[in-house]
Amino acid sequence: MYVCLCKGVTDNQIKDAIAGGACSMRDLRNDLDVGTQCGKCARDCKSLLNESLTAQACAGMAAGQFVAA
Repeated sequence: MYVCLCKGVTDNQIKDAIAGGACSMRDLRNDLDVGTQCGKCARDCKSLLNESLTAQACAGMAAGQFVAA
């Protein structure tokens, strides 16, 4: 599904960028140029970012990969 119509960026591209190390909206903006035109996609990009990072954190905890603070 297209998330950013201005730049032609899909949800899969955003998820791939997150899997590749993007961990903030700034990273997504730099990597994919999302949220730089009209800004309407920013909310959806942020939601995808939060969902993906939460899923990664849960997967890490389930696998027993804890990071000591």
